[in-house]
Amino acid sequence: MKLNEIKLTNPYLNLPKLCYDRVKPSPLNNPFPIHANIDFAKELDIDIDELENTEFVKLINGSYAMEGSDTFATCYAGHQFGYFVERLGDGRAINIGTINNQHLQLKGAGPTLYSRSGDGRAVLRSSIREYLMSEAMYGLGIPTTRALGIIGSRQDVYREDWEKGSIVLRVSPSWIRFGTLEYFAHNKRPDELKAVADYAIDESYPHLSNETDKYQLMFGEVVEKTAKLMAAWQSVGFNHGVMNTDNMSIAGLTLDYGPYAFLDDYDSGYICNHTDSHGRYSFGNQPEIGMWNLAALAHALAPLTDINEMKKTLEGYNKIFKDEFNMLMGNKLGFDEIIDGDTELISHLLGVMQGLSVDYTLFFRTLSRYYGDREDILKLCLYHTPMNDWLDKYDVRLTKNQTTTDKRHIKMLMTNPKIVLKNYILQEAIDAAKNGDFSIVEALFEIAKNPFDEHTELERYSEATPEIFKNKKLSCSS
Repeated sequence: MKLNEIKLTNPYLNLPKLCYDRVKPSPLNNPFPIHANIDFAKELDIDIDELENTEFVKLINGSYAMEGSDTFATCYAGHQFGYFVERLGDGRAINIGTINNQHLQLKGAGPTLYSRSGDGRAVLRSSIREYLMSEAMYGLGIPTTRALGIIGSRQDVYREDWEKGSIVLRVSPSWIRFGTLEYFAHNKRPDELKAVADYAIDESYPHLSNETDKYQLMFGEVVEKTAKLMAAWQSVGFNHGVMNTDNMSIAGLTLDYGPYAFLDDYDSGYICNHTDSHGRYSFGNQPEIGMWNLAALAHALAPLTDINEMKKTLEGYNKIFKDEFNMLMGNKLGFDEIIDGDTELISHLLGVMQGLSVDYTLFFRTLSRYYGDREDILKLCLYHTPMNDWLDKYDVRLTKNQTTTDKRHIKMLMTNPKIVLKNYILQEAIDAAKNGDFSIVEALFEIAKNPFDEHTELERYSEATPEIFKNKKLSCSS
């Protein structure tokens, strides 16, 4: 479809008026295109030729409205670093409408009712990071929001320094957050709470719409999705950095990309957010925080269903997480299935990697071609004895596989990415973009789409992170 043939709908606006505020975008000065997601446009049935038209830039800039667009921001609350903040909301995101059950949203399109004295803007740095990482997570098979396009501008925006303003057109099958329900529960608005919960069910769990205790059942599915999402993050070495309840998706998606990071060397205590002074959202804490956030969601849903039953459901979280994590790690190690002793072997490996400062992504990619010669593996390690001890056990475990070595290699190469978008790699793209060169953004987008391909022309990105760039911490404005 052409942009002028698309008719947007706005199902969220059928909710009570307290749930949103209508607001118009504030276009940036002198906007220009940076990149468009051609494959995603095809999925949305948008003609790819439209991505090169000026109207597409205007769409992202908020100055072109497709038929049916009715722009608004939504309100929500949230536990931020464990402390409840009773009113947050879309402070720099404006929803423009829905197409094919996907909700379009402009991030950085100006202030809203919920901006809390903020400017409602996003800068080039943070926009590039969100645009690339949302597609990278999708390429890795991890549930996530996505982005359709990104624009830059000549307009100055102040964060830690003066930077150029940018807008990302991001897309999601749901923008409902744990904090959305917390907002109405905290304010004792049962009608709005029920309306939003019903909307979330119809949107993300329609098979539950006619069930007698649909809220209890929805909570059970959110618990399962969240546990599996945490397992996926841990398996690829992804640290979100800001797991506040307002950044947790009711649909089990990775939501809101700020000071995230892929691990350099394996470190369960790694903290990617320099605001997180106590390490609440460290890499190793993510599964526990997922459960903590679900407990907060249960309290928000308590006016609608039995909280004691929800607590019983939540008791199953750890088993779901552990089973999923072990399965994913077993795939990374090339196992046909998880058998007795595998959990201990996985824990042993992570302990060795922690002690030896081993690059997480590079290790598993190298292991994907392991056939008994240990030289390439040992090159990655500061000391050889601990890894040799683990490899002795791994060799014994591989004898229990039913598949051939060649088939194991194929499986592992399709499971362990060649390149992930580490922060130093993203910074190269950002630095070039600040000088008007978006070629690295383009190259990294191709990696994001195809993380398991060889990308021989970008081989240096598959190597261990240079020491000078390791374990950098970023701010929430990243």
